[in-house]
Amino acid sequence: MQLASKTYGVSDIADAQEFYHSRGWTDGLPVVPPTADSVAACLDWIGMPADFLVGIEPVRERAITAEKLAINAVMAGCLPMHFPVVVAAFTAMLQEPYLLHGATASTGGCAALIVVNGPVRRELGMDGTFNALAASDRATTSIGRAIRLILINLMDVRPGHVDRSTFGHPGKFSYCVAEDEENSPWLSLAEERGVPEEASAVTVMSASAPRQIMNEWTTQPEEILDTFVAEIKANMRHYSIWPGNYAIVIPPQLRTHFEAANWTKADIRRYVYENARILRSEWADCGKSAVVRDRGDTEYGALADEDSLLVIAAGGPAGGFGMIIPPWLGHKSRAVTMAIGACIDCEPPPAN
Repeated sequence: MQLASKTYGVSDIADAQEFYHSRGWTDGLPVVPPTADSVAACLDWIGMPADFLVGIEPVRERAITAEKLAINAVMAGCLPMHFPVVVAAFTAMLQEPYLLHGATASTGGCAALIVVNGPVRRELGMDGTFNALAASDRATTSIGRAIRLILINLMDVRPGHVDRSTFGHPGKFSYCVAEDEENSPWLSLAEERGVPEEASAVTVMSASAPRQIMNEWTTQPEEILDTFVAEIKANMRHYSIWPGNYAIVIPPQLRTHFEAANWTKADIRRYVYENARILRSEWADCGKSAVVRDRGDTEYGALADEDSLLVIAAGGPAGGFGMIIPPWLGHKSRAVTMAIGACIDCEPPPAN
């Protein structure tokens, strides 16, 4: 396969690391040197020519080719079989609702949360149980890291350049989770968002750092969700009052209580939509009285509608914990779901 990227000669693996670090082509961690053979293997796996146009970044109009994505995927530690997930995730991020430039250039410091659904999770050995939101397995960690390296090397999303984050958070190294579909009574996130059960898919969301909660003192779904809602309301007070795609991650110990009460994800979304609300006057309780003005009685909801909540089944089997993942700028950037292997703007087949 003919590749267009420039090649460099290095003496050994240590020299390769210093070469990449000196040019700012890494996230600060060691990388896998992307040889022509390893890049071609990724492209062969997905059946894309090197110059295949995956998409165009909508603000600076940068063309993103399959070859450039493959180079960064290899650097992140991805195997060829991981590459279709990387392509789908970044293609989803290029869609207008995601607001890629705004999310990556903001001082808010969000990261790209990637949720993986469908058979591809089993094929890649992705584990949505223990340590689901951290270094759970090779595929989830490498896929999440590949997205960060792509942003760095193709979008110039480097600290102090395009990336203007005040703090950022550790999810900017890798922020990927596989939903624990096998141990869940619910429809997967992708199915709820319109992807057929037999298909694999990714959902991407511009997300702040996860916030852990705990409630193991009740079996009532409403009381469990009140703990999640309290954390969402805290985020509305302390960070942003605007509605958006909040995500909640529910582990098995809590899922059993919802299952026993015959609660679906739709029931959960409805309860959170109805209860995750604050008055503008509550900002005065956390040092923001200057912006309350004469609108203290105005009510704000965390969700624009019930479907804005992403309910994810994941986590280890023990512990009454849960996770709230707040949006970066909810009323501007929206979560995008895309089937893996989907073709954007493809020409329709000729009529028979």
